[in-house]
Amino acid sequence: MSRPTKLAILPLPYPLILLPAARLTIALPAEVGEALLALFQTNDSSLPIVAAVPAVNHPANSSLAQYGTAARVLRLVRSPLGRNSLESGDTQTRPFLASLHGLTRISYPSSFQLKDSVDSNSDVPVQVQARESIVKFKSAALRILQHMAQNSSQQGRKDAFHKIAAMLEDIKDEADAWMADVLVGSVLGQTVKNPSAANETLLSTSNSLSRLQLATMILTKLFTKLEVTTRIANAVDESLSKQQKEFFLRQQLRAIEKELKELQGVSNGISGNPSPSNSIARNSSDLDLDSNESEDAELMDIRRKLEAMEPGSEERKAGVREWRRLKRLMGTTGGGGSSVEGGVLRAWLEWFTALPWSPVVQHSSAHSTITTSAFLAEARAQLDSDHYGLDKVKKRLIEYLAVVKLKELAELAEERRLVLESQKPEVASALEEVAGAADPEAREKDLQVVLHQTQPTQIQPSIEHAPRRAKGVKGPILLQVPPFVGPPGTGKTSLGQSIARALNRPFQRISLGGVRDEAEIRGHRRTYVASGPGLIVQALRKAGRPDFVCLLDEIDKIGNTNFHGDPGAALLEVLDPEQNCNFNDHYINVPIDLSQVLFICTANTLETISAPLLDRCEIVVLPGYTYDEKLHIARKFLLPKQLKSNGLTDEHVKFTEEALKAVATRYTREAGVRTLERSIGSVVRFKAVEWAECLDAIDAHDGKITINEASSSADLSVINLDDSSKKALYKPLVEESELEAILGIARWEDGEENLAERNRGSRRGIVYGLVVMGQGEGGILPVETIVVPTGNKSGSGEGGRLRLTGSLGDVIKESGELALSWVKTHSYDLGITTSPFQDPLKGLNPFDIHLHLPAGAQRKDGPSAGVAMTCALVSLLTGACVPTDVAMTGEITLRGRVTPVGGIKEKVLGAHRAQIRKVILPYANRKDVEHDVAPEIRNVMEFVFVRNLQEALEAAFGNGVIGWRRELNMLESRL
Repeated sequence: MSRPTKLAILPLPYPLILLPAARLTIALPAEVGEALLALFQTNDSSLPIVAAVPAVNHPANSSLAQYGTAARVLRLVRSPLGRNSLESGDTQTRPFLASLHGLTRISYPSSFQLKDSVDSNSDVPVQVQARESIVKFKSAALRILQHMAQNSSQQGRKDAFHKIAAMLEDIKDEADAWMADVLVGSVLGQTVKNPSAANETLLSTSNSLSRLQLATMILTKLFTKLEVTTRIANAVDESLSKQQKEFFLRQQLRAIEKELKELQGVSNGISGNPSPSNSIARNSSDLDLDSNESEDAELMDIRRKLEAMEPGSEERKAGVREWRRLKRLMGTTGGGGSSVEGGVLRAWLEWFTALPWSPVVQHSSAHSTITTSAFLAEARAQLDSDHYGLDKVKKRLIEYLAVVKLKELAELAEERRLVLESQKPEVASALEEVAGAADPEAREKDLQVVLHQTQPTQIQPSIEHAPRRAKGVKGPILLQVPPFVGPPGTGKTSLGQSIARALNRPFQRISLGGVRDEAEIRGHRRTYVASGPGLIVQALRKAGRPDFVCLLDEIDKIGNTNFHGDPGAALLEVLDPEQNCNFNDHYINVPIDLSQVLFICTANTLETISAPLLDRCEIVVLPGYTYDEKLHIARKFLLPKQLKSNGLTDEHVKFTEEALKAVATRYTREAGVRTLERSIGSVVRFKAVEWAECLDAIDAHDGKITINEASSSADLSVINLDDSSKKALYKPLVEESELEAILGIARWEDGEENLAERNRGSRRGIVYGLVVMGQGEGGILPVETIVVPTGNKSGSGEGGRLRLTGSLGDVIKESGELALSWVKTHSYDLGITTSPFQDPLKGLNPFDIHLHLPAGAQRKDGPSAGVAMTCALVSLLTGACVPTDVAMTGEITLRGRVTPVGGIKEKVLGAHRAQIRKVILPYANRKDVEHDVAPEIRNVMEFVFVRNLQEALEAAFGNGVIGWRRELNMLESRL
């Protein structure tokens, strides 16, 4: 069959390369496929031949190589229609699939264009090949074929490799170059991931001798690589077989040691003298799965902790079971505890043994401290030194500590009694022996010796230092210490630390803010990847004792119920004193006793805490600090803390009483002291800059620093401040007039605006009520009412409406409606109307009433404004005025009764700061004033407690100001 002299160009996409004698199937665009289809139609008798030319470098590069392969197109098919093509009707963009068979090399000049054809006669003629190159090529090819046949797992592939090797030996020298193309194309395609570089180099080599040498080099490198890979695989197999051999030897050693122990036990039983070592070995047999002496230090530590557990306890059984599983796994894999299951077991054992499982309490120092006579006094002194005020919280904590002390004393007395009872038989037998003695003098001496040996004072040291089982008091769950419930910044965490120091116990804090997964509390099960115990068990491990103090911070900010579970419900078991003695962590999966833990929960509000969880907590409400308490805290705690943190002493910064009070009242307004501490820190840093500049100025002028002679230590930062020249450079005293330059303009004026407004005199329709602001601070708020004319005559149906403004909530709006309804009902009794059935707002000139609470940007709500709104409406309609130094609070009913409200302490303190002289409160809140308000405030203010609105109006306007036409009688409705 003759070959054509001109060949059509078929560009091969990068990195495809077709070598002579090789086959390749490629996808072709529609245009190229149509051109090949035309060649099939012109060559009816034979298959068309094209020039398959590879790309040079990258698919984006359109240049082709100068060498290619004359290839016969064996098959050309169009790809089947896809679903998208059928739906869209597009049948012209389907690619073609072409199967090519390489025939021979071809070349073309560099000036060749893609539109031209290639001359098939331009193939490079075959040169005379050297015998040495042929021998090297065949040797390299036979080596790699033999290697691949030996390492092939399929018999068919082995036979194919043997046939190729036989063909290679029988082939003529002229066909060796063709055989090189076949071998490199087939072998590289099976063993190399990216053979395009080698194929491109081989294809571009036109000389037959050079092509043989290049193929020999490629096959030699490939054989070396395969040989190294095989050697490494054999070494790994040999290592595995060595581990198996080691495992069998260890099994034999274990069996021999077992037989020896049984023989030693039999011989000791016969002789009747068991050795201590053998008895210990028999007692610890539950952990002696094998006696591998190559255990690392961590495994030995785990084993020692497991042996220290109480025999027969549930935790020891669980630990021994998992320990034996780990040892079996390590023995099976030849010490391969690094497997996945081995790592899980080892991590579990490390967590398990790190927990304080032992019921024997070894911390005798803590118990000896509790039983001392000065324990309560030291605890009270500790709480007083760490916190100022908080008398209710300290009282509750001292009660708990007193119960702990009494329980410990009772336990010691019970143990001493048991020890004495156990010694009674010995004492009785000794007395009988003494009584049987013949010599009276010897009998008296022996009796004194026996009585001296049985004194309780001799038994007491052994009782105190002996290990004792934990039988202490169950820890109460205190909610937010302090405050148990209240705003932030009031020292909750620090008071928890003070409790731990007073009890001489470890302290652990768990932050629950944002916890949304139940597994954070109970732990993850071991079936999950990277599982671990919950926060409670983690804190127990860090504490190292079963009776630590645990602070559950921000319990009101736990996430809501989702697909991860409810963490709040998981805390029910933790905080229930009747259930936490058997707390079950999903990771440990062994009951844990939490009954000795003192849980202290902190929260800012009770609204977001679930009712079952709140039922398990002992709630103590502490709203915040008064200004007097803040001043004491600033003097005693905050100022020394800021001085120390900024490198100064009390000689460098001194606050006047007015300056410190101005910082607390005009620059901060919160229930806690965080903002107060930041403000004091700003002042201290400002003075620190002045002090540093003073040191630089003194060093520049004098050349030295004068040491204060009164100072005991030679501190270079202490300058003699009595020197007049030094006083001119630095002034340690901070006065009130300097605060604006340091802290800026005051954010609050402490009621000066309200005071100036009230100093103008009483006005109609304005009454001052008591409120609690959003940050827990109390204050006064004016209730303003005015008459709004409607412009209509009587009988038109207009008028009589109440308009409420000031960003009010639904509850306070209802209070306004109640107040207006009560005033309309009793308008005749108050002298507003002339008829009992007349509407005071719909007379000859009807009008509406507009009630407003200032500061409309602040949201206001709550059931405590009924009394103030009623007095404001009565003042508006009667013309009587309430004095500006009178403030009131309380909610009302439709029948005119005054009901109690909350926040009495904050409201009274706010009224005192606003210079209110008289406060009207519900009668049911009398106990709150007596218990919560300080005596110095009660002595300077007048408190009027009212039961109904008639008493409230008389207290607000004064006796006889409001003329009642008839006595108000509370009548029950007959409807």
